[in-house]
Amino acid sequence: MIKVTYMDNSGFILTLSDVILVFDYYRDPAHALHKALEANPQLPVVFFVSHHHHDHYNKCIFDLAQNHKRVYVLSNDVYGQDIPGAERIAGMSAGDVLENLPGDIKVKAYGSTDAGVSFLVTTSGGRKIFHAGDLNDWHWQDDSSEREVRKADEHFNVILNRIASENPSFDIAMFPVDTRQGSDFERGARLFLEKIKVTEFFPMHIHGDFKDACDFPAYVDESVTACHCLHNPGMSVEVD
Repeated sequence: MIKVTYMDNSGFILTLSDVILVFDYYRDPAHALHKALEANPQLPVVFFVSHHHHDHYNKCIFDLAQNHKRVYVLSNDVYGQDIPGAERIAGMSAGDVLENLPGDIKVKAYGSTDAGVSFLVTTSGGRKIFHAGDLNDWHWQDDSSEREVRKADEHFNVILNRIASENPSFDIAMFPVDTRQGSDFERGARLFLEKIKVTEFFPMHIHGDFKDACDFPAYVDESVTACHCLHNPGMSVEVD
């Protein structure tokens, strides 16, 4: 079982039997990470930062989990002056691979349509966990010109096709569904799920009314994919 817990924006904690994965810690109003650490004092922690934007990265992560073995996997766009010299830290750009991390996980970085990277984590048991960071089809259908929409589609599809060519399926995927994009807000997620079979899907980067982002039948084939609407900080679910 993997316990998936939502912190805020695109921040998630995944508690596995042998490691805790923390993605894009921004803030944690429900103190979910503290609770996960207290409940699992023996587990090492791997912090992932997909890019430097303030709603995906908080340099306080270097002060967290001090009683645990810690590793930090950061996009190479995270500012160097923020990073303590004594920590075990790896920087990643698209295409980079890291192995022999705590829990015997393997990480590959893919591109993003915004800053930084997206992450694929392969567990010791072979399960594939994808965190998109800010990878999405970022256009505003109601306001963008046809050229802007076409360029956004092309940029997104180049990266998505590369990911899909190497990964026909993911066990868990966390992907932006941002309703601020207007009438086409779910387009990126829909294309992503059409190209890659996902067993457990978690929308993230939700702004506005979560009910729109969690209207899964509008863009997800729920006969293939189980969807989870973790919209309040501290909400969690266990998946097989």
